Amino acid sequence: MGRILWISMLATLAYVALTLLAGLRAHSLALLSEAGHNMSDFLALALSFVAVYFQSRPPNSRKTFGYQRAGVLVAFLNAATLIVIALWIAIEAVHRLSAPVVVQPRLMMWVAAAGVIMNGVIAALLWSVARDVNMRSAFVHMAGDTLSTAAVIAGGVGILLTGQNWIDPVLSLIIAALILWSSVDIVRETMNILLEGTPRGLTLGQISSGMEAIEGVINVHDLHVWSLGSQSHALACHIQINDIPPSESNCILLKINALAKDKFHIHHTTIQFECDGCEVTHGCVVPVNEMAADSGHDHAHSHAGHSH
Repeated sequence: MGRILWISMLATLAYVALTLLAGLRAHSLALLSEAGHNMSDFLALALSFVAVYFQSRPPNSRKTFGYQRAGVLVAFLNAATLIVIALWIAIEAVHRLSAPVVVQPRLMMWVAAAGVIMNGVIAALLWSVARDVNMRSAFVHMAGDTLSTAAVIAGGVGILLTGQNWIDPVLSLIIAALILWSSVDIVRETMNILLEGTPRGLTLGQISSGMEAIEGVINVHDLHVWSLGSQSHALACHIQINDIPPSESNCILLKINALAKDKFHIHHTTIQFECDGCEVTHGCVVPVNEMAADSGHDHAHSHAGHSH
């Protein structure tokens, strides 16, 4: 994975220099837009490379979950940067529509053709390792570049055949819309992870119903599910069971963890068993019978289970 990112970074940086020089020479906003877009791709790939390094580091006493969210944070920054670039391209394109500039379509087409080949190869390499949101954000960058660069070729053909220079800024608006569309979804997903929202595709109702269907479980409450990284989820909850010995309740715990792992792909769980009913007071779950006896007493538990 690291080697693929390193090769992709070098190829992208070389293409940035090519598109920048060609864009200035051809007076093409579309090519200059591609240079800016590809520069953001280079930064995205560099950040992804750094994130891969941090994600591989083991947990320690200060980072007990390790650095799993490094890739999520990088993906958020990549996508947010792309949104800013898309807005800049759109503003410049609108300006050029009001003040058209003569472009050189043949140079546009040759440079764009080289970009399609390079971006297509990089996108294919990234797709083979795009298992988490960090690598997926890098793949989206390069796949978007492949499509937008192909559009530059089409624009060059259109200008060459018709002589209409407004095609260049209109093409830039299409590229900007494509960049924006591909970035917003990643921003939403990474924001959900960073704000510890329920992972995409899961609902608390599904998880709670599944657990309550297990024999011995009376009810599930104070249920929390969140993501440590794009591919790693965690769960914590209180489960009411009958007043039984720990040796018997362990069978229930094993079934709950198997359900969480096999059906919901949750590998880190913290399960708290209790035999008394609970009442939620200001976000703190307190046994009903103990609230009457001592309102300041901590929640008592029969036993708890923890799984990785």
